[in-house]
Amino acid sequence: MAMRRFAPMLLVLLLCGCSVLQGTPEAPPPLTSHPQEIRKNQTEGLQKMGTVSAMVYGSPMDVESAIKAKVTAAKADYYVIIMIDDTMVPGQWYSQAILYRKP
Repeated sequence: MAMRRFAPMLLVLLLCGCSVLQGTPEAPPPLTSHPQEIRKNQTEGLQKMGTVSAMVYGSPMDVESAIKAKVTAAKADYYVIIMIDDTMVPGQWYSQAILYRKP
């Protein structure tokens, strides 16, 4: 009985929570001489170039530096890091990023 009462309210709360995760589209920052990290909601109007990944021993900052080096080598204008995660091997980190350029 109580579950029937609270199920619709729970459903509404869950759906409202999903809308919080959606960002409203924003313009990317102006171009600079080096690639810039942006958020997913800033990719509207940009051309996707591809993806890069890196796996390094060290810390999350080390794998982020490796991603930045690969983005620079690919001559992308912007990039979105979609994941930074540790692996099963202690001290080993894996990361992926999506590359974008201004059309």
